[in-house]
Amino acid sequence: MRASAPITAAFAFAAALALTACDDGGGGSGTEDRESGRAGVACRIGEVAVDAVASAAPAAGDTGTVSFTVTNRGAACTLDGLPAVTLSAGGTAVKVPADAAAPQRKVTLAEDTAVSFTLTYVRGEAGDGRALAVTTARVALPGAADTRDFPWSYGDVSLKDGGDGAPDATVGPFQQAGD
Repeated sequence: MRASAPITAAFAFAAALALTACDDGGGGSGTEDRESGRAGVACRIGEVAVDAVASAAPAAGDTGTVSFTVTNRGAACTLDGLPAVTLSAGGTAVKVPADAAAPQRKVTLAEDTAVSFTLTYVRGEAGDGRALAVTTARVALPGAADTRDFPWSYGDVSLKDGGDGAPDATVGPFQQAGD
């Protein structure tokens, strides 16, 4: 039995070393190479399918929604935080704020699984100076710098009162089927 003690100690040391080598310490940026096989790799918009479906606001003052579905087409990846959407009109770009009630959570997407998020907006009156004539919605996923542009054909977006140029719109959290 004495011969097993050094083997057991060596095995325990090797196992601890292997586990330490796999741990990124939680301080990583989440953008490690997907080929590394480590958990916590941020989903990149260039490696997922993104589809947009709108329920456009019919008239000024009405509320509309644009639902974005993100489907992972590759190795498992993680969405840790909220999506970001910027609305562009000519030379003006404004970031859509996150819904204040939106819970931030970490979602792991296995291959061929999907999540969705919704942009809710108030349609503005074209040409009244209190609306943004949006032409493009730029979408970014949390933890990744790349973006994807979507054409906007859902009418002008109303600006909030206060003169800071903020759109009367919000972005909600990622939702999985059954949430």
